[in-house]
Amino acid sequence: MIQYLYIAAGFSARGGFNKKQYPPAARAVEKGTKRFMKWVYKLERKFGRICIPHLMLVIIAGQAMVYLANLLNPDILLLSRFSLNWAAVMHGEVWRLFTFVLVPFSGGGPLSVVLGIYFTWFVGSALEREWGDFRFNLYVLLGMAGAWLACLLTGSADTYCLSLSLLLAFAMLYPELQVLLFFVIPLKVKYFGIFAAALWVFSFLSMGMLGKLNYLLCMLGFLLFFGPQAWHNIRAWVRREQWKRKNRR
Repeated sequence: MIQYLYIAAGFSARGGFNKKQYPPAARAVEKGTKRFMKWVYKLERKFGRICIPHLMLVIIAGQAMVYLANLLNPDILLLSRFSLNWAAVMHGEVWRLFTFVLVPFSGGGPLSVVLGIYFTWFVGSALEREWGDFRFNLYVLLGMAGAWLACLLTGSADTYCLSLSLLLAFAMLYPELQVLLFFVIPLKVKYFGIFAAALWVFSFLSMGMLGKLNYLLCMLGFLLFFGPQAWHNIRAWVRREQWKRKNRR
């Protein structure tokens, strides 16, 4: 369902993307994940040089080439050969553990794929600039690790939750940034993120136990980086709404 969000979004910040104009909510996020972020800092100090620079560009370029090759020659079944399937991995196709991130998620046609790839690049490159190469590599790697676990336990996994985790991380860091809904209506990213999260919750609730487990594990990176802060925000919103109701009486 996330592909429909891509079509609706304006894919560029209103007036241009300006980090000074839209400062990240990094302090609030790191406060809610203090212990985990300390571990991340330690890893970065020790292994900061071991990362892939411009990882988002590598992933997006790979997705574009894989989709184009599959579009020009559907008989090679490239999307199917690169997708994450545990039975295939156990039969020696171990490349699937890494190539599945090169399969763009889409339930629509070429336009949906193109817009989805562009929007993924837009939010992913912003996160990469904000965090640096190592931390962004770690975020993506945790998402991949969650997908591996989901694949092991449920049989398969895709890039839906990985793409969604990038969008939600972007919304957590830049909640006040505006995009153009339908290329006309200005909309803050935090509302875009809330709507995307609501779609995820709706899909999550409509699935069986294995599907729920798959969805949770595939969001591993987001849950570790932002889970405590997201929970804090939800509780704060509930308390605020309760206070408003009491004061209306």
